[in-house]
Parts: sequence; structure tokens; C-alpha cells
Amino acid sequence: MSTAADTDVTEGVAMPEPADATEPENATAAPATAEEVAWFTAAVREHSTALVRYFARRGPRQDADDLAAEVFATAWRRRADVPREAVLPWLYRTAGFTLANHRRKTVDLPVDEVPEKGAVRVSDDPELSALFDAELRGALESVGERDRQILLLHAWEGLDGEGLAHVLGISRSGADAALSRARKRLREAWGERLSF
Repeated sequence: MSTAADTDVTEGVAMPEPADATEPENATAAPATAEEVAWFTAAVREHSTALVRYFARRGPRQDADDLAAEVFATAWRRRADVPREAVLPWLYRTAGFTLANHRRKTVDLPVDEVPEKGAVRVSDDPELSALFDAELRGALESVGERDRQILLLHAWEGLDGEGLAHVLGISRSGADAALSRARKRLREAWGERLSF
């Protein structure tokens, strides 16, 4: 049994000590190699901030660290399946499934909607800025869930082409086409909202 003293914490995600990481999770699990432990440690250090941001942008901030840790736990269990050349896209795809499962478990209580404040303001006029934020959120909400996912992965996570293809589980050309269609639908939704 490990204690807090036996655990290295990197960016809020607990890292297993090499001695703990080589112990099988169950009787049929193969022991981890030193190379796997080194790969996993590097992956957590490199991508933990991106995963926490991914969850913080899509749900309650207080859940982001726990959800990121859950994704890394899945990555550790399935370490043989994680493509070494596309670790972050694989983590984002797994994060999408993890978030969907988390949302199914959560029951929201209705409260008054409080508009989020963006980092970049349209105007110094708070009323105009709030109106713009609400219109943009409305346009994003009016496109389909898949389009919204593609747009947010591109805008917030900086994924393009190959990265989107890995996350979506489709070809590079399919990802490029999906991003193009999602942008077109958002432009149309935005235009419809502003024409009123």
C-alpha cells in the first residue's frame, strides 16, 4: 500500500512510484517495464495541463483534476493500445468518453444562468459584451453536438488535421471535411442569430 510520501505529484495528477507501477493490477496483468513507466511519466508531465484545461472548459472546474486523473488511469491500464506518435489525441478521445460518462452520472439542479466572462471583450460596454457572449454561446448550442466538439477541439485545444482525425477516429481528410462543415454550420447559425 502506498502512502502520500510514496507518490510524486505532477500538475495535480498523482504519479505511481516505479515500484508500485510494476505490480500487476490483477493476476492476469503483465508487469510494467521500466520503459512503460518512463513513457507514462513523460506523458503525464507533458499532457496533464492540457487535459485539466479540456475538462475545466467543459464542466465544473472542481471535477477537472479528478477527470484528468481518470483518463490517465485508463491510459495506464491500456498503455499497450496508446499510439506513441499520437498520445494527446488519444487522451482527448478518451477524455470525451470519460466526460460523457461523468455527465450521465451528474444530476443538474436548475439555477439562473450566469453568463461566463470571456478573456477578450467585444467592447468596454458590459451590456454589449454580455449580449455578444450570449449570442456566441447560442450559435454554438444551435449546431450539433459533433460539430460543437470539433469546433471546440480546434479552437480551444489547437487540434487540426491529424490530431482531430485521431480524436474522432476518422481519416485526416475526413477530419478536415468535418471541421470545414462545422465551421460552415457555425457561420450559418451565427448569421441567423445576428439577422434578428
